[in-house]
Formats: sequence, structure tokens, C-alpha cells
Amino acid sequence: MSECYEYVPHRLLRKRVRDIASGVEGELMAVVNENVSDTGTEHWVELAYIRGASGREFTTAVGNVEPA
Repeated sequence: MSECYEYVPHRLLRKRVRDIASGVEGELMAVVNENVSDTGTEHWVELAYIRGASGREFTTAVGNVEPA
């Protein structure tokens, strides 16, 4: 996989959010437009990085993020 990405501004950065896919809440640390392809063809997606209560970050689709 290529290490290509770029940071994307988001109105909820550093705010408490909920991942609607998992129901987990945490702080939105970053939104990244990332090439997730492991082939020669690029596939770009916007991923939200959320830091949960344990301190571990996880990713979810940006569309799954809502204010907590």
C-alpha cells in the first residue's frame, strides 16, 4: 500500500464525537484523505481518526462521525 495521504479540515476536529457504525465515542484527532489501495490503481477515501477512552485511535469513514 502506498503511504499517500493528506490532512483534511473538519469542523469537529479536537471535539467529542461518536462513530455511528460502532457507537464508540472519542475525540476526533484527524481527517485524512488516504490512498488505501494495495494495487497499482489508486483508491482514495476520507478516514476519520478517533481516539477512544482507552487512548487507542481507530478509523472510520468520515460519514460515520457525528457530535457526541
